[in-house]
Amino acid sequence: MSERLGQEATTFAILRGLAMIGGFAALSIVPLRPEHQVHLGPLLGAFIAYKVGLFALLALRPERAGTLFLGTLGADLGIVFLLVWFTGGGESHFYLLFPVLVALNALYFGPQIGVLAAALSAGLMALGNILVAPSASWSHIGARAALFGLLGLALGHIASRERRSRAEAERLNLELRAAIARLEEAKKKTGHAERLAAAGQTSAKMAHEVRSPIGAISLNVEMLEEIVGKCPGPMMGDAGDLLRGIRAEVARLAELTDEYLTFARLPRVRSEDDSINEMLEEMVTFMKPEADGRGVDLTQEFDHLIPLFPFDRDLVRRAVLNLVKNAIEATPRGGEVRVASRSDGGSVAVTVMDTGTGIEARHAPHVFEPFFSTKPRGTGLGLVIARQIAEEHGGDLTWGNEPGGGARFTLRFPLKGTRDG
Repeated sequence: MSERLGQEATTFAILRGLAMIGGFAALSIVPLRPEHQVHLGPLLGAFIAYKVGLFALLALRPERAGTLFLGTLGADLGIVFLLVWFTGGGESHFYLLFPVLVALNALYFGPQIGVLAAALSAGLMALGNILVAPSASWSHIGARAALFGLLGLALGHIASRERRSRAEAERLNLELRAAIARLEEAKKKTGHAERLAAAGQTSAKMAHEVRSPIGAISLNVEMLEEIVGKCPGPMMGDAGDLLRGIRAEVARLAELTDEYLTFARLPRVRSEDDSINEMLEEMVTFMKPEADGRGVDLTQEFDHLIPLFPFDRDLVRRAVLNLVKNAIEATPRGGEVRVASRSDGGSVAVTVMDTGTGIEARHAPHVFEPFFSTKPRGTGLGLVIARQIAEEHGGDLTWGNEPGGGARFTLRFPLKGTRDG
């Protein structure tokens, strides 16, 4: 019950119950007046039933603990009044249960309820003194009543200050945790940025070193193709095939070199008001033959209510192209790759979905890591460059696996951006 009710409320309920049980136990030392002894059995039975019922209600409705405690405060004070009345009125030592209840309620509810409990206690003690003859000195009764009031007021204020201090400490603790989380996130981002910078420097150096030999090889291949073309014959036909294969590989190396240079130094974003749907439609048309060659259905679904907004057409096209290429390569024959756009309030989302196997859980943490690729001949830079392009536009790139299979990558761009001339 303590977990549902709360530690403070549980402690309060138990202490209040123990105070009353202690009062009944003390009856063995201070017996009832003869005329009230007949009431002991019913009073004890009613007390037990009342406490059992209270704890049952607290267990069933822990969220109403405060209301239940307030509602039963009068019952506890009434039981103490009966004990005082039955054991001597103003001369009874059971009046000491009044300050116990005042103190407990002041600590739990605060000064207002503490003073209220004190006033009720003083009134009931005075009534008990009136009902029993001879009555005790009223100066003693008044002094006790004043003590009840001071006790309820002082302990109530102490409890209120303690609660405010605890709430402030909890608030500061939450702020500290949030600050630590932000610091850890910043540290993580800084480390990631440092690794990207180091990888970019290495990539740029390597790409520059490779670019010149690739250019020379490409030029020599062109010259050899011209020579072979002038010398007909079976042997020269085979040589032409070999040269075309070399040219294709050289072109691929040039493309990889360009990708490394883009990763190392992303071109400056030059945003102009443009149509994202028009760019996507051209790109889908460009990639359609490759998708058809792999037996993949490349489809489009555009939101035609998207207005013109500023973005760098070449860079965004490159980002989407990387996503579409990955999707086509990940989709088996007979599958589908869909390119969709939609306006979402203040942003535009471009989504590329496929019907492949999706991204495995063990690969998920490394999706945007440079040079990480599940493809045998992949560079692992396509997604990194796509995310860089999105972030340079003030947007982001997110991904997820589709419930029915396949992966989904979403580029998001703000509709309002700064135009870089």
